[in-house]
Amino acid sequence: MKIVFLDAATIGDDLTYGSFEELGEVVVYPTTNEEEFEVHVDGADVVVINKLKLNVTNLPKAKNLKLICLAATGFDNVDLDYCRKAGIGVCNVVGYSTQSVAQLTLSMALSLYTHLDEYTSFVRSGEYTQNGLANRLTPIYHEIAGRTWGIVGYGNIGKQVARVAEALGCRVLVYKRTPVADAECVDFDTICQKSDILSLHVPLNEATRNLLDEAHIAMLKKDAIVINVARGAVTDEAALAAAILEGRIGGIGVDVYSKEPFGADHPFNKIKHLPNVLLTPHMAWGGYETRVRLLDEIKQNIIAFFKNEHRCRVD
Repeated sequence: MKIVFLDAATIGDDLTYGSFEELGEVVVYPTTNEEEFEVHVDGADVVVINKLKLNVTNLPKAKNLKLICLAATGFDNVDLDYCRKAGIGVCNVVGYSTQSVAQLTLSMALSLYTHLDEYTSFVRSGEYTQNGLANRLTPIYHEIAGRTWGIVGYGNIGKQVARVAEALGCRVLVYKRTPVADAECVDFDTICQKSDILSLHVPLNEATRNLLDEAHIAMLKKDAIVINVARGAVTDEAALAAAILEGRIGGIGVDVYSKEPFGADHPFNKIKHLPNVLLTPHMAWGGYETRVRLLDEIKQNIIAFFKNEHRCRVD
């Protein structure tokens, strides 16, 4: 068996792949562009990808390919229709990043709600030393206890965020296409109108694309915090940027973008310097322990596939 990692740089340079050698030949490429693709997949039975797009334009070049393993939960970068017709299996990894993504979600919420960037900048700049007062209490911040935290998507990550939010004393509202008995579920209009913090934890599909659109952004409270750790395209990014610039919402924390990395023409370039904007480089999923867990799950998916077992299949 030949296993090829096509964009290993996206899962970090601090991991080792020796355990995969128990299964066969292993080749690790940091990146793969379209010109390199055919050479890199030559003879590969299994390819492992994270961000690389696999579709009808490049998959026919992988003539020996039997299995695509995603180093991720989302699989919108793989043409599943082509894979089904070609008899190529596709596996993702579920639940590996719950703690890491929930941790960043909480970090963003607390930082924005407490205006942490502005307070630390006040000290870092030397103004605190020069000011002569023992303390500073502007900008005004509020306790998060008693606030309403809206959670869009109630999978593993959404549930973990809900547990943390409740532990902080928040009322938790949930938007889920199929309501559940163990959460206070509301429709999307209501969750936008009622939430002090709104965090997004849904996969990208036709039902969720542009879910938080301009009309729903207009429903948000003037001091609402929006956190997107799902997929960039589940929001209208231009409308979010406009809402920040016009002071219609309190702040945003975003780790994912419709194009990654986003370009010079992206609307977030106009707001990325603002103290109520936290933009991170799609790192929420990537705690070290998370990535070690991810590789182990990929290995188990490969073993299961060649035993004809159905594990984490999305094709």
